[in-house]
Amino acid sequence: MSRKTINVGLIGFGTVGTGVVQLLKQNEDLVRKRLGVRLAVKTIADIDIITPRSISTEGIELTDDVNDIFNDPSIDIVLELVGGLGVAKNILMDAIAHGKHVVTANKALLAVDGNEIFEAADREHINIGFEASVGGAVPVIKALRESLAGNNIKSIFGIMNGTCNYILTRMTDERLPFETVLKEAQILGFAEADPAYDVDAIDTAHKLAISLALSYGKRVNLDDIYREGIADLKQQDVEFARQLGYKIKLLAIAIQHKDMVEARIHPTMIPTDSLLSSVNGNNNAFHIVGDASGTLLFYGQGAGMMPTASAVVSDLIEIGRDIQKKIWRRVPIRGFKKDRIDDIRLLPMEEVRTNYYFRFSAVDRPGVLSVISGILSNYNISLASVIQTERKDQGAVPVVMTTHESREKDVRLALAEINGLDVVLDDTVLIRIEDKGSTT
Repeated sequence: MSRKTINVGLIGFGTVGTGVVQLLKQNEDLVRKRLGVRLAVKTIADIDIITPRSISTEGIELTDDVNDIFNDPSIDIVLELVGGLGVAKNILMDAIAHGKHVVTANKALLAVDGNEIFEAADREHINIGFEASVGGAVPVIKALRESLAGNNIKSIFGIMNGTCNYILTRMTDERLPFETVLKEAQILGFAEADPAYDVDAIDTAHKLAISLALSYGKRVNLDDIYREGIADLKQQDVEFARQLGYKIKLLAIAIQHKDMVEARIHPTMIPTDSLLSSVNGNNNAFHIVGDASGTLLFYGQGAGMMPTASAVVSDLIEIGRDIQKKIWRRVPIRGFKKDRIDDIRLLPMEEVRTNYYFRFSAVDRPGVLSVISGILSNYNISLASVIQTERKDQGAVPVVMTTHESREKDVRLALAEINGLDVVLDDTVLIRIEDKGSTT
């Protein structure tokens, strides 16, 4: 006898969980038309089932014991929206062990423990959906796993964290310092009380790790991805970037190099007329280049209650279709057959080649520029432009230089020597530049 309902057990009834319940209720008829049967949250498990939510839970069972979901044979899919690592991992592993298909929005968990979770899902013939883990409502995971399956992914340049993009937009457009914008973002709810997860690029690293796994069919070690955040970014450098025709964005970058991949995250200067420079506020964007597809830009809300709920419900519908057809995972988790997956080889950061911006804090003395440029030349670093402002006091004067393409190792060695000069008063500020057409 054909079933009439696909039942979901929701674990974690916070902001996103509330959004999922709301979306399934308000679009119930639409979902039924697409899926052919009703898709409904049957049971919700949360440590707090007393506090009223903004959406009615009439007809839904509430419990503080996740085992009520695991042990219910009528529940087909477990939706994990607890977040974090330890507890969330146990939830997913227990759900898989009980034969439940799973959906999660937990990018941190997948980036850190995804290999183990994916192996368990493979072993138990379980479907796992995680579209909401990267880009919120932006369907970048489906694009990498399915739409671009016939492409070698040449590069990904991503603005993957809405909090950082909001901060950088305000710093650029309103000429406000980092500390001021961060406080405003915290008041508005765009940034957490402890903002390190966002501004130190940890969140972005999680998303890039997942994107790498899907793009290249590889196991990724999160700790191997080079990462710099935006906490040390100064308004002075945002202004110099403007003078040079750039905006600063926190970019996640992946570039294919034959059998290796370049993967790095850091504040990056990009031309003001590039596609990514126009991505403002708390939006996300993914600039992807395939060898057959050419350049693609995916843009939209990367977080928030309803955008994230949109991605979660898409996973629930996809798994619901497989359940009805009694098939198991039409598309492999990473988009590649399990026996073809191995460990990713990342290009060492010291071998990365790009353009650079330097801001030196130098004594205003004849010959200083020639000394600095001479050291750079000794390390095969050629200059593209120089800006020297007038001295406003008896201290240092900022000297700004940009370079043609140079090797990271040479740049680090040159700056170590320059920073040791008695005419350079502070450590040099370094910001990488991407203007080779990859972001246009």
